[in-house]
Amino acid sequence: MRENIHPKYEEAEIRCACGNTFITRSTRKNIQVGICDMCHPFYTGSQKLVDTAGRVDKFQQRMAKTLAAQAEIDAKKKK
Repeated sequence: MRENIHPKYEEAEIRCACGNTFITRSTRKNIQVGICDMCHPFYTGSQKLVDTAGRVDKFQQRMAKTLAAQAEIDAKKKK
């Protein structure tokens, strides 16, 4: 390995937007992140459904129509 061409690999402090900090190693001393394992919805179990433009409502309406149509078809088959 050639000398004096590689960056220094030293301890780094990582700070999250939620205030959580931890120490690791990196070529940068300070790293700021927007989300970490302490505040990420997947890891905390507090996932929220973000409904933009009513997509969930539209899906539920389509699903209700489909179920109603299937019920009508089943009723006709029974007769």
